[in-house]
This record gives sequence, C-alpha cells and structure tokens, in this order.
Amino acid sequence: MMHFPRPFSFASARWLCVCGMALLAAACASPPAPPPLARTASTAAAAPVKVKVFVAAMFEIGQNTGDRAGEFQHWYERYWKGSAPMAVPGALQPVYCNADGVCGAVLGMGKVNSSSSMQAILLNPQFDFSQAYYVISGVAGTPPSRGTIGEVSWATWLVDYDLGHRWAPEENKPGEPTFMPRKGYEDYRRFKLNPDLVGWAMKLSADTPLKDSDGARKYRLRYPDAAARRAPFVGTGTHMTGDTFFHGPGMSAQAQYIARLYGADDYVITEMEAAAITLVIKRTHGTDRVMSLRGAVNFDQGNPKESTLQHLDPAPGETAGGFAETVENIALVGTRVVDHIVANWPHWQGGVPKP
Repeated sequence: MMHFPRPFSFASARWLCVCGMALLAAACASPPAPPPLARTASTAAAAPVKVKVFVAAMFEIGQNTGDRAGEFQHWYERYWKGSAPMAVPGALQPVYCNADGVCGAVLGMGKVNSSSSMQAILLNPQFDFSQAYYVISGVAGTPPSRGTIGEVSWATWLVDYDLGHRWAPEENKPGEPTFMPRKGYEDYRRFKLNPDLVGWAMKLSADTPLKDSDGARKYRLRYPDAAARRAPFVGTGTHMTGDTFFHGPGMSAQAQYIARLYGADDYVITEMEAAAITLVIKRTHGTDRVMSLRGAVNFDQGNPKESTLQHLDPAPGETAGGFAETVENIALVGTRVVDHIVANWPHWQGGVPKP
C-alpha cells in the first residue's frame, strides 16, 4: 500500500491523477513531428516530373524489350529501360520517365483510344507539362506517288479525314468528289504544326542513315512510281488522320483532295491518331511544341496488277517487307531531335528557337 506524506491531501492526489491522464492523452493524440529530413524526402517524392519531351506510341507487339519490336520498343530501350512504370488512371498503359525529363507511353490505336489516354496523362498531377515538347510517333501508310516503304516523315499539317459528309460514288456524277466538309469543325479538323519546329526536326534528322531490307526493295519494284521505288528517306508533308483504314487509289485521291481543300501540303502519310491527340494537347498547352513522326510500312493502295481487296488481304509471302527496319528508322530519326532538345534545354525551355 502506497503512503503519502501527511500534507498531501486526497484531493491533491486526484488532481495530479487527472492532470497526468490529460498529458498522456495529449501525447498519444499528437505524435512527435518527423525530423526535417523526412519531411523533405516526402515533399520531393510528391513533386511532379518536369517533362521536357513526351514520346507517344500507339501500340507495342509484346513486351517493351527483348522481343519483336512494335512502335514503342526502340524508344523504351533508349530512354526508359529499368525505369519504374507510373500508373495513370484513364490511360491505356503506364508512363515511363527518365532522369532527363524524357517521358513516354503507349496510348492505344485510333482517335478515341489514343486521345483519351493523352488527356488522362496531361491532367495527371504526377507530371508537369508546362514546357514539354511532344513526339507523336508510329507506323503509317503512304501513297506510292509520294513515298516509299521505310521512309520517315515529319508532319507539316495534320488533317482529320473523317469530319465531313460522304456518299457512295455511284450516287454522284462520275469523277466528282464524294466528300464535303461539315461546317462547324474548322478549329479542329486541321492543324498547321509549328514551321520552325518542323524546320529544326529536318535540320537535325534529314541525314539520318536509315535501315532497309531485301524484302522491301523487292516489294517496291511492283510499283511503277519513282517515289515508291526510292530507298528510305526523311521527308515532310501532310499526315491524314482517319479511324477508317482507307485503301485504294480512289480513297487515296480523296485524301489528297481533302488536304488541298483545307489548304494543307501534299498528303504523304495516312495514320489514325495524330490529329485527335493534337487537339487534346491544343486545349491544354497549345500546339507550338507538337511534332508528328511516322514511318511508312505499307502503300495506301495496291500495285496496278492487283485489286484493292487483294492488297488488303495478301497471300502468304506477298506482304510488304521492312516493318522491323521502319520502326527502328522512326526511333533513329526521332531520337536525334529528342536528344538535341534535352542537351540544349536552356535554349528550348522557353520556346522553339529560330532555326
């Protein structure tokens, strides 16, 4: 049994007990503040990645490395091998970033798939895109009168192929267009990309040594066009974005008609995503820092000895060669521009320098 000194009253003991319990509760409710170092580390982990260049691909065939390469693999192996994936709700695939501020992701094929992924990534607080440049990259088709298998093209214009009215050729006068633009879409059916940026892209990459294959060389000889028989090269022109994988000389002529109708350059590339992705970027950050880079892996029509359906569904061994070489060419050309921007960031962060 505990004994108190005589002057100590029972009321005093109860008061001390109550005070002690109050102090104990306060101590439990308010844990000690973390040391300054821990707070600094937590703040750094939450800071968004300052993106210098974002590379968008549309698909990958298998893994990001070590197997047959799709549109993303060569980029991944150069910039993000070993980087941790950053999950983004609403995006098809995670984003990868390196210490230099180069980030990239697979967005998905088609307008809706790719643009919804881009929107989710742009709005995600893990990233700061306020000074970012964009390389929208992937494979594509080309008209044999303008391009060849294995070529790589920087877009001067992006044109939406789908926004308008179409009708069947048999319901029109022979030889007349079967397309009419729909009014009200003027602000987002075409985009003229920054000429200074396109100029820089060509200046930095026009002399890139490109890969070719025996299969592609042999396949080109099926076409009489001088452009189709060329070796791979780096060029520029209008990229036509359409969810429909349009094919055949008639549809190719219509794409060229639309490009001219809209005041764009010659149609040289058919693809499925760039105009839609660019619209998303435009609404968030503008289009001055957007680049579209495509490599041609097929012609948009058959050769004179085959029908359009035969070209769409070729017999075994009759497909165009050069796919593996083209996806490598895209990265060979594109990385020259990405590396230059990052290495000279003080000159680029405020905007595109004059070429």
